[in-house]
Amino acid sequence: MGFFQKQRRWRSQRREVPNEAQALQDKFFYLRLLILTLFAVLALQLVRMQILQGEAYSQRAETNRLRILPAVPSRGLIYDRFGTPLVENVPSFSAAVVPADLPREEQDRVLAQLEPLVQVPAAEMAKDIEAQRSSDDPFTPLVLKHGLSEETAFTLREMQFRLPGVEVLAEPVRRYPIGPLMSHILGYVGPVDESEYPDLRSKGYGLNDRVGKSGVELTYESVLRGLVGRRQVEIDASGREIRTLNSTSARPGLSLVLTIDLDLQQKVTDILQQAMANGSRNAAAVVLDVHTGQALAMVSLPSFDNNLFSGTVTEEEFQALLDDPGRPLLNHAISEMYPPGSIFKQVTGTAALQEGVATPGTTITSHGYITVPNQYDPSIRYVFRDWAPLGTLDFYGGVAMSSDVYFYYLAGGYFEDEEELFHGLEVENLARYARAFGLGAPTGIDLPGESAGLVPDPAWKERTFHEPWVRGDTYNMGIGQGYVATTPLQMVLVTAAIANGGDVLAPRVVKDVVDGEGRVVVPFERTVRQHLPIDPSHLSVFREAMRQAVSWGTAKDASISGIQVAGKTGTAEFGDPLPGNEYETHAWFTGFAPFEDPEVAVVVFLERGNGARNAAPAAARILDYYFHRQVFATTP
Repeated sequence: MGFFQKQRRWRSQRREVPNEAQALQDKFFYLRLLILTLFAVLALQLVRMQILQGEAYSQRAETNRLRILPAVPSRGLIYDRFGTPLVENVPSFSAAVVPADLPREEQDRVLAQLEPLVQVPAAEMAKDIEAQRSSDDPFTPLVLKHGLSEETAFTLREMQFRLPGVEVLAEPVRRYPIGPLMSHILGYVGPVDESEYPDLRSKGYGLNDRVGKSGVELTYESVLRGLVGRRQVEIDASGREIRTLNSTSARPGLSLVLTIDLDLQQKVTDILQQAMANGSRNAAAVVLDVHTGQALAMVSLPSFDNNLFSGTVTEEEFQALLDDPGRPLLNHAISEMYPPGSIFKQVTGTAALQEGVATPGTTITSHGYITVPNQYDPSIRYVFRDWAPLGTLDFYGGVAMSSDVYFYYLAGGYFEDEEELFHGLEVENLARYARAFGLGAPTGIDLPGESAGLVPDPAWKERTFHEPWVRGDTYNMGIGQGYVATTPLQMVLVTAAIANGGDVLAPRVVKDVVDGEGRVVVPFERTVRQHLPIDPSHLSVFREAMRQAVSWGTAKDASISGIQVAGKTGTAEFGDPLPGNEYETHAWFTGFAPFEDPEVAVVVFLERGNGARNAAPAAARILDYYFHRQVFATTP
């Protein structure tokens, strides 16, 4: 029995052998299946890469060998009206790296050698490189440092053979020899920002390009930039150029001839700086051709040096400009709105003549104030003051002496015990004529950042403050106070329209677009935005009133030798009340000359001051220089 049991055990073991063989065969089967599957996957991948996407991979391989590089055109120049150059294109060097050409295993060594040359931490450069390497444009050079010295640039070029992917870029940058004198008009050119790139990329710009950021550099960017050329080059494994296969030449940008007279611009700046000694934080002045709308001078103070933005402005430098209470980055001539004060009486006075509210002989007596009852409680009376008790004045005297009472009557009428004793324009007519003069809308000047100003009316006040318009609002508006707000440029255009017979002009700072040979490609064209709905005889009356203001009225300090000047002063209250219910005031003057045959209009604005004492004398000095200087240059 034991024997048979042994046999059974032995036979039982013999029966297990085929099971082990079968298991081994199964393993080989699955291994072969796995290998076949892998080969099938590889075959499919090869089909996809070589057949389905073969062209795309071929292009990528070609890109590793061939590159299309931009040929940057020289940017157009800018001249004053007499041909004086205002900008220069100067070479500048930058250190850059093409992430696709920098092997990862070489990156630490390359950056370690770059760090002492470009003075940028290796870790910071590595972070930027990795970001661009993972982007959809790893072949565009990443600028690591702008503004390299020539010595550093040459040193880096000598080292390029052992620094794969590293390039030295030579690019023209803008230099502004006259600095702050023209910075608000010229603007500046700077590198393309990441926020701008998506839009600019579709226009052919690259990340390393420069673009106009403000002033005419921005407005006329498409004219000044020129046409970018292209070079197809062959490169080696390190990204170095081997040879140029073909190229398309860049086309230089066109140049601009400004309407600005640089000599006059300098003189106006000097005069305005001296006038600001009264404590003004900012000021502006414009000299305008009354027939064409060309700005002969446009000054905004304080200014800034636009060369600062041609390089790499530091955070501290930029913050200092932002913290300056005078707001130097803002063009106060076109971008900031102020209450115009009594120079707004140009609108009120001409409208009153046109609507029959007043004639040259209309007399009104100023006792120094008028009182107006509250429309809901007549026992409450509001006092609207004149600057002095000026007595009885006709229209010429009302303008010449800038009587607020006279213009309260013209704007809102006069009532006594609810009886209308004098019928005024009322707010609807006043707002309509203000808009006819171009107020409450941009002038269309060829500079960015212009403010529209504000012409209020009852609907605006209801929307803004949820309050009804009252007669006191009309009185205040009639003398350029209350809610009305304008820019200095808008007000000089009001004066120009009165001087030229009613044409509200579109102002310009660019006279002509010229090519490299100085030939005019796009000439200046006089543009009339609209014509005043005012009879020429009424404009003539107001011109005479402005002449009298200078000859014997509040603007007499604007008179100059040998030239008859017509003008209007303004002293506009602003800010919170001071003790005694007084206010700080802005100083204004606007006028034109010569009276008999108007040629130029001028406006002067001082953030603090008095129109008669501060703005009028400054305007006189400007006009005196304009008419009496000896000019040797001639318009090209």
